[in-house]
Amino acid sequence: MYCITDEQIEYILNDIRRNGVEMEDLQYNLLDHICCIIEQELKEHDDFEHFYQQTVKRFYKHNLREIEEETINLLTFKNYYAMKKTMLVSGAISVTAFIAGSFFKYMYWPGAGVLLTLGIGTFSLLFLPLLFVLKSREAKAASDKFVVAIGAAVGIMFSLAILFIVQHWPGANVLLFSAIGIAAFVLLPAYFFTGIRRPETKLNTIMMSIILVGVIGLQFTMVRLRPSGSQLKIRMNTYVQNEVLLKKLQQGIVADKTASEITAMCEQLKAMVLDRSIGTPTIPPDYEHSKLHLNEGNLGQEFDENGAGVQLLTRLRSAVDAYNAANTGAVQRIPTSTAVLQSEPAKAGALYTNLTFLNSITQVEMYVAIAERSKAMSAK
Repeated sequence: MYCITDEQIEYILNDIRRNGVEMEDLQYNLLDHICCIIEQELKEHDDFEHFYQQTVKRFYKHNLREIEEETINLLTFKNYYAMKKTMLVSGAISVTAFIAGSFFKYMYWPGAGVLLTLGIGTFSLLFLPLLFVLKSREAKAASDKFVVAIGAAVGIMFSLAILFIVQHWPGANVLLFSAIGIAAFVLLPAYFFTGIRRPETKLNTIMMSIILVGVIGLQFTMVRLRPSGSQLKIRMNTYVQNEVLLKKLQQGIVADKTASEITAMCEQLKAMVLDRSIGTPTIPPDYEHSKLHLNEGNLGQEFDENGAGVQLLTRLRSAVDAYNAANTGAVQRIPTSTAVLQSEPAKAGALYTNLTFLNSITQVEMYVAIAERSKAMSAK
């Protein structure tokens, strides 16, 4: 067994200190471990310094300072490794569920909503909070902790906004605009002025700030692509006028059973969309004075996968086919080329906004009224 000298012990201790280990207890613990290995494995005629350099590499991956950082984490943050493992697992689950959910939604397969909710929910409510806790512990300066906190908050709000948009839940716009606003006016300035002061992070700070500005700008561009208030008012007025025209066409008509069923299903579909959009199944006559606005948006969960709207659309298509089979005249048939009848019911949520859907359903009712009026005139 090799007998280590006092000079060699002093050499090892000084080297441990030079490598950034500042805790005295940890210094002597490392010294003790390294000396034991050297005494057990070093041969009498081997090079001490070379063997020491090879031995000390067993204690770290990148540098010896890592041991002190991990020790501090364990002393001040007892659940550090458990939280780190949970963070990694939740990140893997969220990414897997999000990718699978996106693919399922693209293919119109059932379960897409559950997978997307699981993926985005896990990412925003588990992965990002854990990431914030761990990173805030590593950050030393108060300004760094503030940037980490704001970044995590923006990430959580933006992720939840995407989830709300995908699931057609109310409050999506509030979350989205809040996330963009905080990122633009709080996160970006705090990150820039915190990192620009340090020479070692100056370049990365400038690069990341440019990327953040680009991402925020793209988000504002996407928001600006939405129809303006005047355009939405015109589209809403168009729908209201179509409803007035429909009522005139239906006056004096005694519809048969199938035609009445088709009209009733159309009214149910419109009521479903309107109730979700404006909180009432019909648009009141004084909507302009009451400042009621029908903003163009998604149809809602009822028109995803096998929701109530999809089932009702499927029944509507079957009723229209039955009506056309019983009526041979060209004028007495309902054109199935109408957009809402031509497309797959399960794809309605992805193909239509609420206003385009309402107008398409109203067109079906108009064709029914024209067909029934034609039948009544032929009977005379």
